[in-house]
Amino acid sequence: MSIYDFTARLSSGKDRSLGDYRGKVLLIVNVASKCGFTPQYQGLQALYKQFGPRGFEILAFPCDQFGHQEPGTDAEIATFCATNFSVTFPVFAKIEVNGSAAHPLYTWLKREKGGLIVSGIKWNFTKFLVDRNGIVQERFAPAKTPESLAHSAEALL
Repeated sequence: MSIYDFTARLSSGKDRSLGDYRGKVLLIVNVASKCGFTPQYQGLQALYKQFGPRGFEILAFPCDQFGHQEPGTDAEIATFCATNFSVTFPVFAKIEVNGSAAHPLYTWLKREKGGLIVSGIKWNFTKFLVDRNGIVQERFAPAKTPESLAHSAEALL
């Protein structure tokens, strides 16, 4: 099994094969609109603008499992991201990242790169950096800002 075997639904309702991202460096992030880390959208968009032309993609997965900080519908979340942070990277439909209903992508990501103490996602804005071959290279805690990931992303490009 590889990252390219998964499919996820975009906020528009259209299914997207992650195989479409083959050969690109990916930063996969579980996001929320009402979180203390929500301003990280700005840094994520800056990274996307800086590295996107070189084959870098950010895949945002809204999740409401942490303090009910992503209560909106998929359409509301997409509008929030575009209006408040001018987000142009893909925002997917809301998913769960932990538990029995976790999206299969996140089950796989956690298995590939567990956390320091437990493999479960502890909070919004946990980030996974995936190389051009689909291999998870690093996992970053929510407090790690997108700006601080620039060197790691660039090294894979």
